[in-house]
Amino acid sequence: MKSVVATGVWLYDGTVPTTVRIGMLDYDYWYAIGEADGTLQPGEAPDLNEDGRLYYVQHLPGQPACDHPFWPATEGFHTLAEAVASAEATVPGPISWQ
Repeated sequence: MKSVVATGVWLYDGTVPTTVRIGMLDYDYWYAIGEADGTLQPGEAPDLNEDGRLYYVQHLPGQPACDHPFWPATEGFHTLAEAVASAEATVPGPISWQ
């Protein structure tokens, strides 16, 4: 299951609306990539939260979010609050969450 659980906008250079989205997946995206590529370390396992999910941040510079597919662009976070904090820490201005 993949779903966008939070969307926000911040102003790049103070003028360009830039979308930030947080998606929730019911699998560890980066583990799945490593598994598909055959690059997992011995004993490596998915790092899911107790609900079997992870949250990921996606930045969409200068693009509307509505028609753009979601893909993880960060490490996985166990909570939505951790993903929001990470998103806010990576941009120079405030994010207006919708």
